[in-house]
Parts: sequence; C-alpha cells; structure tokens
Amino acid sequence: MGNKSGFFSEMQGKSTPLRSITLPHDAMIERSREKPETGASSHLHALGYFPEGEYEYKKKFFVPEEYRHKRVTVEFEGVYANAMVYINGNFAGQHPFGYSNFYVKTDRFLKYGEENEIKVISLNYKDTRWYSGAGIYRNTKLIVGELVHVAIDGVKISTPEITNKRAVVSVATVIENEGLSTRTVNVHTKIIDSNGLVVASDIAPVTTFAGENAIIRQRIYVRTPKLWSVGMPNLYTCRTCIIDDNEQLDEESTSFGIRSLTLDPDQGICINGEVVKLRGACIHHDNGVIGAATIERAEERRVEILKNAGFNALRSAHHPMSKGLLDACDRLGMLVMDESFDMWTSTKCDHDYALQFPLWWEKDIEAMVDKDFNHPSVIMYSIGNEILETGRAVDSTCGRKLAEKIRSLDNTRYVTNSINLLLSIIDEIAKSRETEIQEGINTVMNNIKDQMAAATSSEMATQKTAESFAYVDIAGYNYAESRYVQDKERFPNRVIVGSETFPETIDKNWKLVKENSHVIGDFTWTGWDYIGEAGIGKFSYDTDESASGVAGLYPWLAAWCGDIDITGNRRPVSYYREIVFGLRKDPFIAVQRPEHFGKQQIPSMWSWSDTVSSWSWNGYEGKPVMVEVYADADEVELLVNGKKVGRAAAGEDHRFKAIFETVFESGEITAVAFTKGLETGRMTLQSASGNVQLQIEPDRTEITASDRDLSFVMISLVGDNGSLFNNFDRKVMIQVEGAGILQGFGSANPKSEENFFDTERTTFDGKVLAVIRPISSGKIILNVSAEGCDSQTVVINVLNV
Repeated sequence: MGNKSGFFSEMQGKSTPLRSITLPHDAMIERSREKPETGASSHLHALGYFPEGEYEYKKKFFVPEEYRHKRVTVEFEGVYANAMVYINGNFAGQHPFGYSNFYVKTDRFLKYGEENEIKVISLNYKDTRWYSGAGIYRNTKLIVGELVHVAIDGVKISTPEITNKRAVVSVATVIENEGLSTRTVNVHTKIIDSNGLVVASDIAPVTTFAGENAIIRQRIYVRTPKLWSVGMPNLYTCRTCIIDDNEQLDEESTSFGIRSLTLDPDQGICINGEVVKLRGACIHHDNGVIGAATIERAEERRVEILKNAGFNALRSAHHPMSKGLLDACDRLGMLVMDESFDMWTSTKCDHDYALQFPLWWEKDIEAMVDKDFNHPSVIMYSIGNEILETGRAVDSTCGRKLAEKIRSLDNTRYVTNSINLLLSIIDEIAKSRETEIQEGINTVMNNIKDQMAAATSSEMATQKTAESFAYVDIAGYNYAESRYVQDKERFPNRVIVGSETFPETIDKNWKLVKENSHVIGDFTWTGWDYIGEAGIGKFSYDTDESASGVAGLYPWLAAWCGDIDITGNRRPVSYYREIVFGLRKDPFIAVQRPEHFGKQQIPSMWSWSDTVSSWSWNGYEGKPVMVEVYADADEVELLVNGKKVGRAAAGEDHRFKAIFETVFESGEITAVAFTKGLETGRMTLQSASGNVQLQIEPDRTEITASDRDLSFVMISLVGDNGSLFNNFDRKVMIQVEGAGILQGFGSANPKSEENFFDTERTTFDGKVLAVIRPISSGKIILNVSAEGCDSQTVVINVLNV
C-alpha cells in the first residue's frame, strides 16, 4: 500500500468532496484558522488557532488471488487521533493514541482477486495542549508475508559485550507460524557493515508449531567493531532470512549500532566508556510550514540543522518520536530521550489521552519500545511529562508500573520521568492559599518567576516527589536547576538531567552541568520553534495591548521560543548557546529591533531578546539602537564603520554577553573578541545596499522520486552585495511546474494571518521558505517573483529511486 494516492474527505458537519492526497498528510494545516469572538481561547491558543475536526481517508487497492495463502497487515506509524479502521465496510481495528504506531491484520476482511477498500476515520477534539495536526500524518505500509515469517518488530538486537577486538551482537528473532502444520526452518543471520561487506554470520534451525511463535537467539561475533557514537555514528545492518528447503520465506533488514552505555553519579552517562554531557533540545513533532506531516527528508533536515547548531541530544515532547526521526538520529549521530505520554490518568484537556490511558498504556509502551529497540541513538525512555500524579503517593505508583513495563521489554537503556516539581505540589499550594488555581502550569510559572526556585527547592517538593524519583534511573527535572547542588548531598545515588529548562538561563545551567558529574545534561525549551502554544515565547513592550499573559492572542500562530525558527533558520539565541557550549570562538552580533528602542521590555520566561543578526535597518539612519554581542572572551570591542563604539567585558562572569548603545548608520558593524589582550575572533555585518534581489537557495537540487523526499528552498531578499534586506518585506509568488508540487510555503512570522498552502506569502525578516515534494521523476521548475525584484527560476532534478 505504501504512502501513495490516498483519498481524503473532511467531515466537519457537512461533508466536502473527496480529493486525492499523498500520505503522510496533515489534514489540519489546510484548515482556516479561527479567531475567537472575544479575548483569548486557551484551547485554540494551544492549537495555534486551528480548528479541530473529523477526517476520513479511503483507498481502493487490488488484492491478488495469491495473497490468499499469505498474511497481509497494514502498519500505521501515526494517526491523529482516535483512529477507526474499516476494510470493505467491516470494522478492522482502532487506536486512540495519536503518536504510536499500530498494526491491523486484514486477512479476514479481504476479497481476493478483487478490488478492496480501506477507510480510516480520525477525530481530534479538545485533546491536546499543542498543535497536533490531524489525520494519517505518518507513513503507512502494506506488509505481505508468507505463513511462516519473521514476526512484526520481531528482531531485537543488543550488544552486551564490546572490546576493541570483538563485539558480541545478540540477535533475538521471533518466528511466527500462522500456517496449519509444524515447520522446521533455518534462520540465516548476516551482519553487514556500512561498505556492504558481510563481517559475521550465523545459521540456526528452528522448529515452529502451527499457530505459535518461536524465539531463536544467536550470539554473533563481530571482529574489530566500528562503534556508534555522536561523533562517529557507525551503523551495521542485520539481514535475517528464513529459509525452508532452499526457498526463502522471508527477509528482514534491521539497522543497528554497536555501542555501550553506562550510568553513575560519579561520571554521569558514558557512551563507549567516554563521558557525554547532553547538549539537549526539546522538540515538538510538527515540521513547520508543512504542519505535522512526517516526511523523512523533513525529519532528517531538522536533525542536520540542530546538530550543526551544537545540540547532541533530542527529547521528544511529549510523545514517541517518528521512525523517520529516529533513523536520522542514528545516521547523523544524535542522542534521543524518547518520551511516552503527556498525561496518565488525570486529564490536562477535556478529552485527552487520559480517558484511554488505563486500557491502552501497555500497548502504547510496547509500541514505543518495539520501535526504539534497535536504534543506537535512543539512550533513555521518559515515562511522562509534567504528570499531575507525580506528587500523589497513591497515583504516583502508576510510574512504577510504566518503568517496570519498559524494563521488562528493554533492559539496555535507562528510564526517566520529566517531572515539574512545582506542578507536583500545586495542589498543596492551592490548599495553603485556600483557593483554586485555574491557570495552566505555563501561566503559573510565568507569573511567579522569582518565587519558582524557592517552591521547587522546598521540603514539600522534596517529600512529594521522592517516590516518583525512586522509580526511575535518571531524575528528570523540569525547570528545577535550583536543586542540582543540594540534591547531590541529599540523594547521593540520584543522577539528574535537566529535562526542560528556560532558554535565558542556559549559561547558568550549563555551568552546573559541567561542574556536577551527577547532572548529565540540559534540554532547552525549545530547540526548534513549533506551531501552537501560540506566543509563549513572545517579547512584548509597554505599548503592546497583548503584553499581559503568557498566551499570544490571535493571530499568534507559533510558540516563538525555539533556537531554530519554523523555517529552519537559526535565531540569535542559537549562536549564544553555541558559545556557551564552547563550540564557537568568534563573537556574534545581534541587534535589537530599533523600532522598540526605549520601550519597557516584557519578556516571558521562554523569551530570548527581540533581536535580529542584521545591520540593514533602512529608515532608522541616525536613530539609536541597542546591540548585543555574545562572546566567550574577556572583552569585546564594537566598531561601526571603523569607529570605536565601546569596549566591554564578556565571558562567563558576564554571562557571555555585552550590550552597547549606538546610532545606526549604514555600512558595517564589527565585533572583536579579546582574551588576555589578544584578539581571538571577530564578526562583521554589512548593510544591504543597492537593489532588492531574490536569492533562491534550494537545500538540494537533486532529489529522488519518492514520497519520502523533499527539497527545501529558502528565498531571501538581498542587496547587490548579498546582505539581507531584513526590513524590506514583501509578498513573494511561486509557481511549481513539472515533476513536483508545493507542499508548504511560509515564513517564520509567529503571528501571520497567511496560510501555508497558497502560492503567495509575505517574507519575514527578509525570508520565506518553499517546500517542494516530488510526484515523479523528471524536472521540477520553480518560478519565483516579488514586487520590485527580477524573477528567478530554479530547476530541481528528480531521479528515479
């Protein structure tokens, strides 16, 4: 079945006509956003003001007569949400959780030698705290197998013993016999390196009884193994073949890595015996201008950009990652904390997964672990995010069940829980005040700000969360870095990870991570901006009517709290973080938007400064402007057109930041870093000059004719000298001809009223992104135009797979 040629009908009151679509597909991103009649709607704000609904997918497919003696299964990697599956009008399966993969066995419903129909209905309604997307937004597959075959998710690979000379690769394979007789087959297992060479193999016979499964375990020895690590993500392939009388019944290829993993409070987490500090990013699952559609190239591009920005670890927030994202993390060398749920039995939204959790949690945990088991990038599982039950003695025992379930399925990795200690004691705080707290946790945290450290470090918080932390291997602290040092003495066996932290405190947090072996890393909120939780990272001013409150009023769309914006461009905070991590020696210049000079700044707890790395502020000549310079150096000197503006201390003691007030004049601005009197780096920005031109930059001009591939085309407004015109924004028009379609088109503007599927879009800070999806081999021709600019044409070649 694959992902091609699905059919989609939106059922929102009155049905709309069926139309052809290609999976994966986000049905929600194509809806018109809704402006609340009065004020803010907390639920619509969470969704980026996109409406919810019911969606129907249908596909007709021919089933050959020979399939009668085979087994046919459909895999859904993700349907949001409350999926109901029908085959030829008959109910075939369901799956409430929107983020885990599931399988539907189709045999009993099929008509052989005829055309069949599969229908999927999904529904989302007041069930999420962020933009979820909707429909069949991850891949689907039709799996056809012989009666005796490798069970689905039936190959589990571990590497229990590793030396420089050899590694033990333990392969457990489940053989499923769905026939009517006993069969004895041979299991051929080969280990193949990245060059395609067979480096080890084993053959073992196994007898299977009708209607039963048989597990065969093989210890295979790989000599002089190439280990997997962040810096050297070496991968192997395990090829499993089921042979009966020289007939191949089944073949399965599984990618894996050879690496060891250890944990203790004296060293922290070690991979292959080397200490690794986690430079982590929390990320949501949407892919910006294409919505929640999980297309493999979009997942890969995200990992590429995040790794280039200095991150070495990702935390999925707050649901299991896609298979495509895990594959990219394996290939590129990115560590993973895969998170299971955002709630257990206490709801956070009216109709969220808590209503299904008691009956479905075990199946969804099994699905997550089955998906993750062979991925070397995965180093820990999180059993939840900011779970309300973690501060309640009786309810918190649910965490023990979750942790033990994971350990029974996978004892090669660690278990954590991302606990917000303030949330764990919020009921007690309400009791002490004799009042009911109505606001969400984000609003509560933003409102109390300076008091939050005292609350999370309190004895009450310690006692209330003690049992929840006792169930896990790694204590996940959300916004509780104030506890790092005190808990080293109080809980000498506790290993801590900053599972969620504010971006503004990365310098302080990272110092604590470096100085305390029991703190293994920091995961910022967030690494990549996302749709929904609209405006939680907004930067308001004293003249802004919407300044109060953490929620952004319509037309706010994105959270605006990511190091990387929703188009994939790095914001100034990303370079600041890179400096804090010790990965960048040159200083970095960020300029506060001059139109707000002198206004009172009102940031949220998730804000960074309202800055742009540009010296093109046409219309502000001779007007004052504030310049931020980030540097890991004793001092930085700022020059405008060669004239010294000033010199100021920077470095760790000054939070790696110096701020200068100057006057904007077109030309160039330069920051020079000095340590012990010697120059250690410099950065220069030049003002854009001359005519406004379109600069078209595809990330790749050759892609494959696959529904899993994309080309990301960044369109920028630049001057004759190549510098960005960041405040000359205008509408850009795009036409796509030939072997591709426009999958998404948009800017990073966090509060635009434009959509992501029109062929016209206004730039933001001088940029807009077009995402092109291939539909066949051949050439894709992009024609791009904008008012006052010469049109540009770009050709993307689409090659056969």
